[in-house]
Amino acid sequence: MYQKMLSFTGIAISVCLLASCNATEKEHHEDPTFPVTTPLVADTVVHKTYVGQIRSINHIELRAQEKGYLQSIYVDEGQRVRKGQVLFKIMPNLYEAEVQKAQAEVEFADIEYQNTKALTDNKVVAPNELAMAKAKYNKAKADLDLMKTHLDLTLIKAPFDGILNKFQVRLGSFIEEGELMTELSDNSKMWVYFNVPESEYLSYMKKEMKGNLNKLGLKMANGEMFDYQGAVETIEADFDFETGNIPFRATFPNPEGLLRHGQTGSIVISTPIKGALLIPQKATFEILSKKYVFVIEKDGTVKSREIEVEAELPHIYAVKSGLAATDQILLEGIRLVKENQRVKVKSLSSRQVMNDLNLYAE
Repeated sequence: MYQKMLSFTGIAISVCLLASCNATEKEHHEDPTFPVTTPLVADTVVHKTYVGQIRSINHIELRAQEKGYLQSIYVDEGQRVRKGQVLFKIMPNLYEAEVQKAQAEVEFADIEYQNTKALTDNKVVAPNELAMAKAKYNKAKADLDLMKTHLDLTLIKAPFDGILNKFQVRLGSFIEEGELMTELSDNSKMWVYFNVPESEYLSYMKKEMKGNLNKLGLKMANGEMFDYQGAVETIEADFDFETGNIPFRATFPNPEGLLRHGQTGSIVISTPIKGALLIPQKATFEILSKKYVFVIEKDGTVKSREIEVEAELPHIYAVKSGLAATDQILLEGIRLVKENQRVKVKSLSSRQVMNDLNLYAE
């Protein structure tokens, strides 16, 4: 009885091992299934960013036009000032004395001229004497005007509305003619300079693309977008031979004064694309800087196809040429297949594939 049980047990083990081997062999030879999808056709917007330097539309240095001791400072650093407002005063005593002296010389020349005129009228002196007296009087008046100008220049005034920068001088210091006092910035509007590569410049110059340059965004250093849109108003004449770029200048309104001279940011140019063919970047591969995808033919074979990318989005390519909306492309397993290999596929919805990327086409 015991021997019979052993015999049956051995048979059972053999049957089990045989079944296990058959299952393993079946599983080993089963062909893998590859996920495929079609391009998603959708309207989208491509955003190109360029590093920009922010500048005031008018930023100047305020320098002394006369020398002397700095007698008064009427403003503070960072203060907003109005056109014509007095900012600094250089001690005017010497210039006031020069004005008084010139005024006396004018009065003296005037008396001399009137006396000479009376003598000329009575034919006591020649007309040439009167002309010389008049010339002397006119010279005295011109000297007076010059001295008044020097006196007026001891008051340093704001030439336009703006914000003052750091002071380079202190009260009581001796100021040389031409010495830097401070800087003044008009921040009512801001200029943002940025460089554009030649290929993108040519695209923007097309008639249908020029409108995109009139609705620029500005991403500030903290990553937030500036509240107001700008427009490109100036493009420089020449390309930089070393970089292949050409400088653009955009103008932005700045009513709240948030932007200041010297800031940095990124210009954002948004370009809408109607009916774009969108595919995941992970479905592509590169050979010698050219991009390819694997397309599944009607007979189930795999064919590589070169594509031209129109724009790059996060994890997505907008395809310009090389694909049709009905083409099935290999989504995963690119390294596991070969050209002309027949594969088993599972179709996935293009919309669901995009949703899985946590991105939404606009």
